[in-house]
Amino acid sequence: MNDEALVIEGVREDGSKLRPSDWIERISSMLAEFGKDQRLRYSPWVHPCVIEGKKCLVIERDLHEKDPGAYRYIMDFAEQNGLRIQPDRRMKKQPVEVERRRSG
Repeated sequence: MNDEALVIEGVREDGSKLRPSDWIERISSMLAEFGKDQRLRYSPWVHPCVIEGKKCLVIERDLHEKDPGAYRYIMDFAEQNGLRIQPDRRMKKQPVEVERRRSG
């Protein structure tokens, strides 16, 4: 299987947006865990991302081996809702920035 990640856009093939608009965060949270600092940490295999100004869900291909049920659920969800799915062709992958809050 190809090692490229997949990107599922928050837009259907017909150009309409899927509602509810927070579906990407909901799916990402399913596989997220709380860290020692009690902050939610997204899975390295499924996480939200903004690409070219569009909210997307990035799925690493390893998820297929790590959690086949989760992979199938996400892919079925995307296909049933007619969402755009494409290989992640970004040159440099960057994790989602962690919000830094200043105390005081």
